[in-house]
Amino acid sequence: MSLRTQILIYLVVIAFIDTIIPIPITALVLIYVLFQKPIWFRQWTDEIYRA
Repeated sequence: MSLRTQILIYLVVIAFIDTIIPIPITALVLIYVLFQKPIWFRQWTDEIYRA
């Protein structure tokens, strides 16, 4: 299974859970990124702005 397919499946699952239990997932991810400063986020933003 490709990475894009996995990400799409995860997003669909998160969207389904969010319709049942409204959790501000975007805010939770933002809090995680701000406090933990994961390496993958830095690499991801570098990749986006390089294009």
